[in-house]
Parts: sequence; structure tokens; C-alpha cells
Amino acid sequence: MSTTNTLLFEPDYAIHPGETLAETLEELGMSQAELAQRMGRPLQMISEIIQGKKAITAETALQLERATGVPANFWNSSQRNYEATLARLQEDRGLAPDSSWIKQFPLKALIEKGWVPQLDSPAEQLRTLLNFFGVAGIKEWKAIWTAPEVAYLKSSAFEANPMAAAAWLRQGERLAQQIRTEPYNQDQFIKALYAIRRLTNLSAEDFVPKATELCRSSGVALIFVPELPPTRAYGATRWLSPTKAILQLSLRGKKDDSLWFTFFHESAHILKHGKRDIFIEAKDGTSDEETLRKEHEANTFASEFLIPKHKLAAFRQYGRLSAQSIERFATELGVAPGIVVGRLQHEKLIPYTHLNGLKQTFCFKEEAA
Repeated sequence: MSTTNTLLFEPDYAIHPGETLAETLEELGMSQAELAQRMGRPLQMISEIIQGKKAITAETALQLERATGVPANFWNSSQRNYEATLARLQEDRGLAPDSSWIKQFPLKALIEKGWVPQLDSPAEQLRTLLNFFGVAGIKEWKAIWTAPEVAYLKSSAFEANPMAAAAWLRQGERLAQQIRTEPYNQDQFIKALYAIRRLTNLSAEDFVPKATELCRSSGVALIFVPELPPTRAYGATRWLSPTKAILQLSLRGKKDDSLWFTFFHESAHILKHGKRDIFIEAKDGTSDEETLRKEHEANTFASEFLIPKHKLAAFRQYGRLSAQSIERFATELGVAPGIVVGRLQHEKLIPYTHLNGLKQTFCFKEEAA
């Protein structure tokens, strides 16, 4: 999934509306003194506007409209554009010394995915990155994404590359903000999970819109965001507001057993853990005891929800584990065969090299292309 960026022309100079006023007077054959007389304003004021020393106010714009025939909104717009361009150029000069900061991000990947546009100026590129994160500056970025109290810093996904992990999470936030969910309802979400469990046999084209809508109507924004190497992130869960949760998946692992286990694992965090908690799942866990407890709880929930332990134990009594017996068992459970294969491999009942042909493989459209 990607966003489309429109590149706008941003000049590296600011034109004061006084220059346009001087050109207008020349075309009209009107002197500054005559304009001052027609407007009932001091000649010095007109001179200072033309020299770029004085701004055109809303009142002056109306008087200019009457005296020159050029609409007031043109003069007001010219003044606003001048001030905005001047502010941007001043910001560029301040950003230039910090432009090396962007080298810590996987900028090429961000551009290729369409999350930020590619610009030639280092200062402009830095500005687009700050805009992407929705922050005013680098200091503000660090306060949000690298503060010691930030829970997701405990994840090994951040250890690999904090900048890439932050960008991946931020893209999830941006996409989630575009989804208008119903207020979160726990009972509704539990019903949605049972309905989504029945979708695991479907192709991605079929289950993604259905699962997304079931989550949306329960107060959860389900989003799929390609991972940014080397984050190693499988999924993440956090709350955008007290009534809206985000469940973000990366398709890391690509197989259906990995996808669905991660989905129900993240769902457990929404159901069982606090709204201030932020979880980002990676290959390696965390050493924090409280987080480990919650991760274990989420693992147990996902395992039992997909394949209850007592049913797995009964299945093991069938005898030889074959593709046919696994498919029959999966049909009885109402889940995809790949999920059963993944569970058997995790339980070391079959090698990780066996029966992988029963698993579905997923990828994002841009990756397939």
C-alpha cells in the first residue's frame, strides 16, 4: 500500500508584492504620488511597500483594488505567499545543518514505497520527512520516538534500526487515520475475531476487505504496511484514541500461518492489555518481565483461538501426520491447513521443512510487481 505524492514548485526566492505593485503602476502610467493621493495614504507608505519594507494589509488591499482595479484578494494572496515563502526559506537555512540526520533513515525505501517524495535539496528532503512524521523539528521527533519512557523501544525491532521501525509505525498511523472506525466495542471485536477465523481459508483478495470491515465496525483499524528492512517487525498494536485501536501487520514471514498467528496475537493485546501499551512484535523478544508476561499471554490466546490444545492432542492420536490428515483436521477446525502445519512445526511434531506446500504465501502488490 502506498500514498501518492504531488510535487509542487517551491521557488528558492520570495517576491514581495511591492514588486508587482511597481509593475502595475508602470502599466497604468500612474506615479506613486498619484496612487497615494487616490488611496488617501502617505506617499512614504506607498514607497515602503514598493521597496519591500512594508506589508500590504487587508485594508490597504481594498484601497489598492479601488485605485488600480486589481482585486483585493490578489494583493492579500500575494502578501500571504510572500510571507509563507520567506518563512520556508528561513526554515531551510535552519534545517540545512541538520540535513545529515535523514541519512539515518532508509530514505530510498521510503521514496520507493511512495511514503515521501524525492527532492534534490537536503533541507527540502528533511522537511518532507518531518512532515511525514507530523513533527515540527528533529527535537520534537526525538521526544516522541526515542524518549526513555516509550514502550516500543524495548522491542528488538527498534534495536535493529530505530529510524526504520519508527517510519513503519508512523505509516501505520497515517493509514489508520484515514479509516473511520466505530467506537471500540470489546464484545463486537470478539465476535469479529470468530468471523475472521472463518476467513483464513480465503485468498488475500477476499479476506483483506472482509477482515478490515469486521475490525472497522468493532473500533479497530486493521492495516497492512510493508516492512522496512531491517526492522524485522511482524505486527504492532497501539491505540490512536481511547475508542480506536490500530492493528498493523507487515506480512513478514509471508506464509498464512505466520500472518494469522500474528493477527490473533495482536488482537489479544487489544483485548487484554492497557490502552497506553504499545506492542511491536519482532523475531526476538524483550527482556522486560512485564512485557514478556503480556507477550506470553498473547501467544497463548492466539494458539488456543486458532487450534485449541485439546483438539490438537486428539488429532495427534490419529497416527501418521500426512497432508491428507492435516487437511481433514483443518476442515474440522474451520481454519486454513497452513495454520495447522505451522502449529505442528512449532510443536516440533513435524520438521520445518515438511508440508510447507499446504501454506499460502502472501505479498504486497508492489513486491509482486
